[in-house]
Amino acid sequence: MIKSIKVMLKPNNKQKTKLFLYANTARFAYNWTIAKQQENFQNGGKFINDSILRKQFTQMKKLDEFNWLNNVSNNVTKQAIKDACDAYKRFFKGLSKYPKFKSKKRSTPSFYQDNVKIKFTKTHVKVEGFASEPLPKCCIS
Repeated sequence: MIKSIKVMLKPNNKQKTKLFLYANTARFAYNWTIAKQQENFQNGGKFINDSILRKQFTQMKKLDEFNWLNNVSNNVTKQAIKDACDAYKRFFKGLSKYPKFKSKKRSTPSFYQDNVKIKFTKTHVKVEGFASEPLPKCCIS
């Protein structure tokens, strides 16, 4: 039997800002991947594997222009790139429509954090990349 835990987060303003930063970084990585795949396809190239794109993204993070990406856990960007590549693969298999860019206004802000990187206590949740203080108080049921 698989058990699940429902968690309701109650973040303060600093934590909300950090959560939105994570979500916007995931959106940026997803859109960057879709753009790279489109550009590659239009130039007659084959599908670029997500591991290659992650390496390129890591190199891009070293540039001064994209230094802000270092403030976010690499698991967030890794998963966003993987999701975009999966969407592209599904399109070419005929299982879904062509992947669209995520919009800042119309898309629901979300990101994936590896469950190994999340720590639970009775009253708090600690997410990798946040300050040493636990994330918000929560209600676990």
